Amino acid sequence: MHLWDKGKSGCYNYLRSSNIEDAQPTEQEREVWNQVNSVLQDSENILSGLQAYKGAGQEIRDAIQNPSDLMLQERAWNSVCPLVIKLKKFYSFSLRLEEALRSLLESLTCPPLTPTQHLEREQALAKQFAEILHFTLRFDELKMRIPAIQNDFSYYRRTISRNRINNMNLDIESEVNNEMANRMSLFYAEATPMLKTLSTATTHFTENNTLPLENTTDCLSTMASVCKVMLETPEYSSRFSSEDTLLFCMRVMVGVIILYDHVHPNGAFNRSSKIDMKGCIKVLKDQPADNVEGLLNALKFTTKHLNDESTPKNIRAMLQ
Repeated sequence: MHLWDKGKSGCYNYLRSSNIEDAQPTEQEREVWNQVNSVLQDSENILSGLQAYKGAGQEIRDAIQNPSDLMLQERAWNSVCPLVIKLKKFYSFSLRLEEALRSLLESLTCPPLTPTQHLEREQALAKQFAEILHFTLRFDELKMRIPAIQNDFSYYRRTISRNRINNMNLDIESEVNNEMANRMSLFYAEATPMLKTLSTATTHFTENNTLPLENTTDCLSTMASVCKVMLETPEYSSRFSSEDTLLFCMRVMVGVIILYDHVHPNGAFNRSSKIDMKGCIKVLKDQPADNVEGLLNALKFTTKHLNDESTPKNIRAMLQ
């Protein structure tokens, strides 16, 4: 009998035997760990770049209100171009993150080990999986607070189109050509673009390999269970060194729930789901509202099956 066949007590056994915070890669994990680590090393830079994003709202407004003033047009254009290069950098990072996620999913779901055995034996990779989800939720929480991103990018695209008609030579098009601009536009149109990228990548992963779907969904539900138990059990939550660790755990739990909901045909909210959604939502609601508002919104607005008829009314009510 596997650890997880024992339900909640299995979580305790796993948590007692694991040291995931300090997990170091074994020789078998090393190659994938190095590949993923090279992506994760850049994640803090991406977040601080997004946090510092100020937008060119005033310059754009001035240019639109004074269409014949060439100096204002130029000032707006010169303000927007460096921002678009920054937005391209964030978008390009999402593609690297997608590749890293795929490598981790391949490692954590491949036979002959069960997903649970993988998580027990490859704790350094499990930690990286968690770190990707943590980054993703943080990026999307920040992006939702910066409406300037879409305004800046819309202005950029309108100006590019207009100037193309006027046959102006635009150096920036060598950096952000029309195809790239289209892809970036779709990415930033999403309320939670990084989560959408990971959800799509996880769905493609399950559709394009021969492994049973359960290999992936069991990996996700196991991680959700571990996080929930860590959060709701004083024996573990009291060991958290800071509020950051608590937030890390909550973000990872929400991230794996969203991925599970996108990948499993019945979703995460169904009675047959292997994730205790009632318990997970309760754990979030027991935290200070400011810490969890973004996470509860992510469950409300980026899951796929919350509003299905099969979702129990009491669970839907918890997220109202």
